[in-house]
Amino acid sequence: MKPKPKHCSISQFPIVDDELVVGGVPIRRLAGRVGQTPFYAYDRQAIAARIAKLRDALPDDISLHYAIKANPMPAVVDQVASLVDGLDVASVGEMRIALDAGMDASDVSFAGPGKTPAEIEAAIQAGICLNVESERELDRVVAAGDRLGLLPRVALRVNPDFELKSSGMKMSGGPKPFGIDAERVPEVLRGLAAARVDFRGFHIFSGSQNLKPDSLIEAHDSTFDLAYRLAESAPAPIKTLNIGGGFGIPYFPGEQHLELGSICGNLSRHVEECRARLGDVEVVLELGRYLVAEAGVYVCEVVDKKVSRGTTYLITNGGLHHHLAASGNFGQVIRKNYPVVAAAHVNAGPREIVTIVGPLCTPLDILADAAEVGETQVGDLIAVLQSGAYGFTASPLQFLGHPAPVQVLV
Repeated sequence: MKPKPKHCSISQFPIVDDELVVGGVPIRRLAGRVGQTPFYAYDRQAIAARIAKLRDALPDDISLHYAIKANPMPAVVDQVASLVDGLDVASVGEMRIALDAGMDASDVSFAGPGKTPAEIEAAIQAGICLNVESERELDRVVAAGDRLGLLPRVALRVNPDFELKSSGMKMSGGPKPFGIDAERVPEVLRGLAAARVDFRGFHIFSGSQNLKPDSLIEAHDSTFDLAYRLAESAPAPIKTLNIGGGFGIPYFPGEQHLELGSICGNLSRHVEECRARLGDVEVVLELGRYLVAEAGVYVCEVVDKKVSRGTTYLITNGGLHHHLAASGNFGQVIRKNYPVVAAAHVNAGPREIVTIVGPLCTPLDILADAAEVGETQVGDLIAVLQSGAYGFTASPLQFLGHPAPVQVLV
């Protein structure tokens, strides 16, 4: 029985003469310019266009921050930093990239559980805002500030008492390692009154990768309501309210691009009310994947083609060690294909159903299962789309000792 093809043709890259074009460069020429496969390529114009489109939809008085964890390539961060209002980091390494990009320290925040004493001190010395994830971490921040003779900039990351429904990755609404449980926050705030810190406000993040406007609207409603309740116990006026992100992108068959109109209209109403109730507060929308994922492509080369008991395999020089998410081993419960194309003959000519695998000695090394692509031969290029976020740095690059891919911003 022949496998049923799993179609997915999402792409924001142009196709010219049946060849994928990234950053204005045909893919085969780009491969020659890079000098090797596999590689990741990120389209700078596509990133700029995504941010501009989002800016047009958002209310004017909301700040847009980029979560570097989505794609920390320094060239990408440099470009994004020039187009957004701030950066969020999750390590000292990311903090250095953010500051190297020229972002003012006052517009950088540091989130993540388990910050080490060295990381806390580095953040205080740099003057960036620490999103505190626990009461013990807060004690460490206060003590470090006293020891250094500096006033730490601090926001409390809150683990809300609600979740972002239909979220690809839920980060709130129950026991979580992230943030301080909402019911504990008032007591923590009362204790802050005597601490030597520059209290900035709250970071309320409830989930990621959501494609349902109604779910995001409901989460935003709950986030602002929670912020108002918590602000009543704050030792000083709230200066910053980071409402997190959660905006998703389509990866799989049947998924649609997120409709922004209703979400941004609701945010506009909330921001106006927030200013009326809390004063001159900066409302921050923090996004990572949504800004860069669709602007990236992972390109590898077919090194063998074989048929095994009725299944045609394309064996490439890339795989899960370079792109763990595309292999289905980065959060998927039921494996689905990322959109893949035969990069130099996307649509024209004969088609075939293939399973695309990498060179690793594990059955987990699958880039696409029963995918329909243009008829492909050894030496042809395969492109995995939607690869601008959680690709290179989220993958086990050292696994089995294969060379790492190159990254380029085009």
